[in-house]
Amino acid sequence: MNKNDIREGELELINKHTRTPLTENDVYAFSVILCDNDIDRDFERFSDNALDELAKLFDGVTGIADHNPKSANQTARIFSCKAEFVPDRFTSDGKPYKRLFARAYVPKSQKDFITSLESGIKKEVSIGCSVKKRICSVCGRDISLCSHIKGEYYNNKLCFVTLDKPTDAYEWSFVAVPAQKNAGVIKNFNPKGIDSMNIEKRLFSGEEQTFSADEIRELAETFRSLKQKAADGEIYRSSLIKEIKTLSAFALPDISAETLENITNALSVSQLNELIKAFEAKTADMLPVEPQLSKSGSNRSANNTIYKNI
Repeated sequence: MNKNDIREGELELINKHTRTPLTENDVYAFSVILCDNDIDRDFERFSDNALDELAKLFDGVTGIADHNPKSANQTARIFSCKAEFVPDRFTSDGKPYKRLFARAYVPKSQKDFITSLESGIKKEVSIGCSVKKRICSVCGRDISLCSHIKGEYYNNKLCFVTLDKPTDAYEWSFVAVPAQKNAGVIKNFNPKGIDSMNIEKRLFSGEEQTFSADEIRELAETFRSLKQKAADGEIYRSSLIKEIKTLSAFALPDISAETLENITNALSVSQLNELIKAFEAKTADMLPVEPQLSKSGSNRSANNTIYKNI
């Protein structure tokens, strides 16, 4: 991060929260991911709509340490916040990944705090907020009204809670271990206001181009990020295909392995998830299968016809 990383128009936003107008030489700004729509360590996630609402609620909210609401623990303040989808990134269950992205500032006089950010010592964050709805992923009811337990599986379906309808966002904290794995201070990959869309347009223009050192670094970082996401995506995709092969043995026993492979290779991740849901619905109708030894004392033979015990 750059210690003079104040983007165009940000000083005006910062000065809405100050008593005395500050200059670029007075403040240090940084980027932080507050939360997202992925399933976290507590088996909870925010809905996409909740993130949109939280973006409004977190504007101007102070950052503290360890959720301890003492004035001495105040560290920074958010001056802009937005919910955004990250292209080509998905949650652990295949949903398009969405996060709450914020910009925060501190006075440059807080040199020790800034050093701890720059060195990566202070990085992870957690938020404090209130929500109206806590929806169970298994039955769709409020988790307080059902018997399902977060983190447990029911018919191969993970129970987690979707947090929705936020009513208040009262703080965000620097912590050692956040509930949300992706929450924390992030590097600013565009420190000099580089226009990524313009770089992409120039790359695919078909004409010879010359890029600056900063633009080359931006391209290299983007390439590394995409390469990692592609590797993660392939692992997730392979797990979906493996699950489809297992389910197809029940749902479509007559289909050949070659045909199934040709079908799955042509599908996107979201389409693979749709196919899994269809197979699960079909197998649910077929099961439970009547056991060979029924309560009436009759059995089924190898060709599934009922026969009597002798």
